[in-house]
Amino acid sequence: MKAGIHPNYNKTVVTCACGNTFESGSVKKEIRIETCSECHPFYTGRQKFAEAGGRVDKFNKKYGMKAQQ
Repeated sequence: MKAGIHPNYNKTVVTCACGNTFESGSVKKEIRIETCSECHPFYTGRQKFAEAGGRVDKFNKKYGMKAQQ
């Protein structure tokens, strides 16, 4: 690597919109993010799954299709 052309790698404070902070490494002094592992629905268990079955039943009812046997 050439000397003098690379930015300095520092410890950085990452701040989330929910108020959570943690340290990481970056060339920036401070990083602000919208979601982190403390407030993201996937990691907190508050994730909602869409039910495709209800949509299929609604379609079949609307267009008069019956299940094939």
